[in-house]
Amino acid sequence: MSHSSQDVRKKILGRKGERLTRRYLFLHGYRIVARNYKTPFGEADIIAKKGGTFCFVEVKTRSGDPLALPSEAVDRAKQARYRNIARYFCAARGEEVCVRFDVASVLNGKLEYFENAYL
Repeated sequence: MSHSSQDVRKKILGRKGERLTRRYLFLHGYRIVARNYKTPFGEADIIAKKGGTFCFVEVKTRSGDPLALPSEAVDRAKQARYRNIARYFCAARGEEVCVRFDVASVLNGKLEYFENAYL
């Protein structure tokens, strides 16, 4: 299966955004629990832990002059997928844990981080 050069550029850009987000999290006292956590419901970009809270982080990265902020791409369907991913994560651990849903919005290499972005 071949990938277009645009697909490859998007993947590279996305990885840069995730790397920037992991660095931000580390510098702010989070511990990275999982990267690209795959479930039957989809994939969580980053799961981090701070204190007793597991943070499910969706990273949206854009470059150029977009019409909307990257964080605006986290729609209701994406939020529902992340809630299901969190349920799956808890079931896999065999326990209920405190969870939070965050969004990292990366635009032209600058990160804006939203804690408790949605319920």
